[in-house]
Amino acid sequence: MDTKRWSVDKNVDNLTGYPQITQAADLLLNNEVVAFPTETVYGLGANALNDQAVAKIFEAKGRPADNPLIIHIADEAVVSDFVEEIPEKAKQLMKAYWPGPLTIILKMKEGVLSEKATVGLSTVGIRMPDHPVALALLQKTNLPIAAPSANSSGRPSPTTAEHVWDDLQGKISGIVDGGPTGVGLESTVLDCTEEIPVILRPGGITAQQIEEVIGKITVDPALLDSGQKPKSPGMKYRHYAPDAALVLVKGEREDIQRLIFEKQQEGLKVGVLTTEENEYFYQADKVIACGSRKNLDSVAGSLYDTLRNFNSADLDLILSEMFPDEGVGQAIMNRLVKAAGYRIISI
Repeated sequence: MDTKRWSVDKNVDNLTGYPQITQAADLLLNNEVVAFPTETVYGLGANALNDQAVAKIFEAKGRPADNPLIIHIADEAVVSDFVEEIPEKAKQLMKAYWPGPLTIILKMKEGVLSEKATVGLSTVGIRMPDHPVALALLQKTNLPIAAPSANSSGRPSPTTAEHVWDDLQGKISGIVDGGPTGVGLESTVLDCTEEIPVILRPGGITAQQIEEVIGKITVDPALLDSGQKPKSPGMKYRHYAPDAALVLVKGEREDIQRLIFEKQQEGLKVGVLTTEENEYFYQADKVIACGSRKNLDSVAGSLYDTLRNFNSADLDLILSEMFPDEGVGQAIMNRLVKAAGYRIISI
């Protein structure tokens, strides 16, 4: 398959009239699959009303068939076309954080959206992305677009068009290059079908920010305990993983350095995921600083690019520092724990 690639300046006016957007929208209207930037990561979009179009997403990514897709829209008014009701708390969150990195799960109307997108569930996750290119594409198609991250399943999510190209060139019809994404981690997924909403995936909107708007929420226990069955089917799969085995390490930097030497003496090539504060402390085969501990947003924005950068070093093992499990740190640790397959050691 010939994968087309268009560059779009997200800062220009009237993006919906640009030929690149028109060409990409035409592919989506013809039930093809197109990658595009959002404020979180690049998404892999297809017409959420058409089974054949949605099936192409699963095929291109190698995505498990029971892993539902988030539906992207450009206008809050269309939500009622797809769901039975919009609870008051959901309305408050839409007003506060849409467009933005918050996916809200609601009870779905039957027979509207592709069953392949919702994998037979009675609920659907919907969000409005906060990116001018994404919104222009959604407005041009006037369609609900099903869009998971635009990467091969299990790999780190893409934050640049080049990441998408590396994973999916020849497997999808097009890539809209709108430059690097901003947040760097996927949207927060909040189940609003319960009386007390439940976070199924931490992301760009923190639990604290949600509670500021609607009060008490809870967190799916499976986010903290790998032995628990997750409420969201997709959360049971390993995600975001680099090629080498990733292990999270609880300990001081001196302890981590001793572990590096031990593993190197065993004949392993070892990488370290750290931050700017400790970048020059470690002696390893590959050391990459992932933002600054003083600014966890910078860690979130760099995380997936960092995980991908380790792949160029032909490593056997990557040791990662831990981060505070609060605020955006909760989302960072969620991604690292999934990438590591829950491998955490204390030293």
